[in-house]
Amino acid sequence: LTRAEEEAAAFSASVLATTEDTWGEIFPAQVGEAYQPPVLVLFSGQTASPCGGASAATGPFYCPMDRKAYLDTQFFATLSQRLGARGDFAAAYVIAHEVAHHVQNQLGILGQVDKARRAASQTEANALTVRLELQADCLAGVWASHNRTLLEPGDVEEALNAARQIGDDTLQRNAGRVPQPHTFTHGTSEQRSRWFATGFRDGDIGACDTFRARSL
Repeated sequence: LTRAEEEAAAFSASVLATTEDTWGEIFPAQVGEAYQPPVLVLFSGQTASPCGGASAATGPFYCPMDRKAYLDTQFFATLSQRLGARGDFAAAYVIAHEVAHHVQNQLGILGQVDKARRAASQTEANALTVRLELQADCLAGVWASHNRTLLEPGDVEEALNAARQIGDDTLQRNAGRVPQPHTFTHGTSEQRSRWFATGFRDGDIGACDTFRARSL
């Protein structure tokens, strides 16, 4: 591993530890059960998972089949240099977002959405995926809300900026394409940043029910 990769690994481990502490407190209080933390897999170049192969081009992802979050060590550089989402807390937000998918898995939400997507059209399946991803953004905001004492000035704005930079409309526009809402799978820049802000403001899982929200 390069020095940068070792630093990325150490940083990821520290962020993961805060998610374990945070959700370990939230689950008994808000869900009424114990939290079972995921495993974070850091890889360089490419790796394999039960959910398929992964590479630097794949981006971070969570695999419910083995309850692991996968993160390429080069992604932090990509996030900062190519996507324009700079700062430690931008990277922390991405890790918290993937852990949020594990939270959704433990709550049974991932399984329900997966079943619904298999019975839906592609456009309908994409719309369900958007709601799933926006909920994960909101849950990442809940995590941040419970770690306010660790935040430095500008941290929240770094996370909000990261959410905006990886919105579907921004990514498609930056790729030279006209945004096509029916193809979105993560939500617009405005939606992603707003749902993170909602979770951060309320600090409660109940504030993140994107599936019942009339408007995203």
